[in-house]
Amino acid sequence: MIDDYTQPKEIVIDPTLSLVKYYPNYKRTFSWYQDSDVCKQVDNRDSPYDRKLLSQMYRYLAKAGECYYLKFRENGRSRLVGDITLYNGEIAIVICKEYQNRHLGRKAVEAIVNRARQVGWTKVDAEIYSFNQQSQKMFRSVGFQQIAPERYRLLL
Repeated sequence: MIDDYTQPKEIVIDPTLSLVKYYPNYKRTFSWYQDSDVCKQVDNRDSPYDRKLLSQMYRYLAKAGECYYLKFRENGRSRLVGDITLYNGEIAIVICKEYQNRHLGRKAVEAIVNRARQVGWTKVDAEIYSFNQQSQKMFRSVGFQQIAPERYRLLL
């Protein structure tokens, strides 16, 4: 929760993509965090999450800021495909592997940056591991600049 602001239940990005306020849905999200490549990209972990760690992570992120799922609509069907959080001056994002490289992350980051502006932030940071060139490229494409070996910043 961001002090003095009510988190929207949904942020509509376009007809196919929206950010939906976090609610416990571990049946869907657990599979993202079972993918060792995704865990490496996001947390530099070599092992997948268990349900306890996943639950703790989501509870922390929802309490520390605003946590959303990415809801993608395709062929008349909606599906949760990732999560994004705005917390403690930072953005963190995960897109499940089968939906990466579709520019969904870029659109979601642009929307969450707009949310950061709405709540009065003057900058946002992202921690991106040096080996995660895919995320580095995406964050740079929306205006982030590298300020340290694994830290990127966007002045708002």
